[in-house]
Amino acid sequence: MAYDLTGKIKLIQDAKTFDSGFTKREMVVIVEDGKYPQEINLEFVQEKVTLLDSLRPGQKVTVTFDIRGREYNGRYFNNLQGWKIDAAEDASATGIDEQSPPFPTPSDFGDEDIPF
Repeated sequence: MAYDLTGKIKLIQDAKTFDSGFTKREMVVIVEDGKYPQEINLEFVQEKVTLLDSLRPGQKVTVTFDIRGREYNGRYFNNLQGWKIDAAEDASATGIDEQSPPFPTPSDFGDEDIPF
């Protein structure tokens, strides 16, 4: 079963490759949850580590992930394993400021602004 979460990237760690050839990369996403924001750690494995290459801290994303669980020496562990990322359109990357007004139209100018 797949789950989604939306938040801002806090950090993206470097990829780690183990002797067995297994590769993983982790990132932390801050999710606003009432009074206390939650810092959620997600891991990406094998070919999915490249999904993080074009992302940067502060960027808003929606991550689709699966919950993985296992037992080791009588203890139980859970991991959130990401497999899809949708990055929100970043206004600063496009050069568009959401607060700036649109381009002026001829009706925005009064008669005294016309140079002729």
